[in-house]
Amino acid sequence: MDNATLKERISGLVPDAEYQESKQFLTFIIPLDKMHGLALKLKQEADLAFDYLFCLTAVDRNDFFEVVYHLESTTLKHQLELKVRTADRDHVAVDTVCDVWGTAEFHEREAYDLMGITFNNHPDLRRIFLDESWKGHPLRKDYVDEVNIIEL
Repeated sequence: MDNATLKERISGLVPDAEYQESKQFLTFIIPLDKMHGLALKLKQEADLAFDYLFCLTAVDRNDFFEVVYHLESTTLKHQLELKVRTADRDHVAVDTVCDVWGTAEFHEREAYDLMGITFNNHPDLRRIFLDESWKGHPLRKDYVDEVNIIEL
């Protein structure tokens, strides 16, 4: 499926999704409450067949966080980038997609550990890199490390 057809298809599935021009990926900003349902459709519908989540990351945008999903159909050879935005810095919860793509399990744990994003219904949401006693989330822009005095 070419990008124009894919754009039309995604817009049909989530009419209130916002399209962003990107040189590398077809990119959509998906409303937070629609991400999980869209993820299921993207994987299950034969003409889409997005069977591989090859990257999930989080971005601190100062006022809110974005969770960015890079998807690929290994059979149909098309790719897609989806983004969801949290309401603000205090309410940073997103529904998990690890029940759709198993690769999301550790990616979501990393975003939780380093950025403090909670993934609702995640089966094992705990720190993956830092010790459980670690205070805060070191990739947040407002993180302060009193011991090592790291400031950006």
